[in-house]
Amino acid sequence: MTRTVFEKSDVIPLVAEVFRELGYEGASLSKITARTRLSKGSLYYFFPGGKDEMAAEILAHIDQWFIKNIFEPLEKDEPRSAINHMWQEVDTYFQSGRRICLIGAFALDETRDRFAAVIRQYFIRWIEALSAALVQTGISEETADQISEETIASIQGGLILSRALNDESFFERTLTNLSQRISTYISESNSGH
Repeated sequence: MTRTVFEKSDVIPLVAEVFRELGYEGASLSKITARTRLSKGSLYYFFPGGKDEMAAEILAHIDQWFIKNIFEPLEKDEPRSAINHMWQEVDTYFQSGRRICLIGAFALDETRDRFAAVIRQYFIRWIEALSAALVQTGISEETADQISEETIASIQGGLILSRALNDESFFERTLTNLSQRISTYISESNSGH
């Protein structure tokens, strides 16, 4: 039985989960229709450009979520509360490590070349936004850049290991350790060490 969908915004999360499960190459149109219970006609109505358009729309949707919930708060809000907010949002978005980073997954396979600019900009903006927030707390720019790169790499690695080990507590521990590490850097920079 096919599903009734009225808006493209309803379809994007459904198709995104198929891409998360099967990857870009594994998500054939027949598998997308089977897993989402959407007809081929509905998919082509919303995405006349086919699978490439689906992936582009999904990446744009993910990017907008991160801009609103993580990047802009890091760029505009009080830095300590924005960083604490980031940990909560990251844990929620990635479902405590049960959900892969689709942009990260796309960066690992042949899809990377199709969407290189979007993938690159997502990671650069996250690193730069976190670094800017850390600088506002009193950490030097060089140290903030290093911490930010290591933090985003650790989040991505934590997602992979959490899934590989089938242990969501691994991702939760990763976020806790990263949060404590950054709090220590902030405290030390404010105490003059």
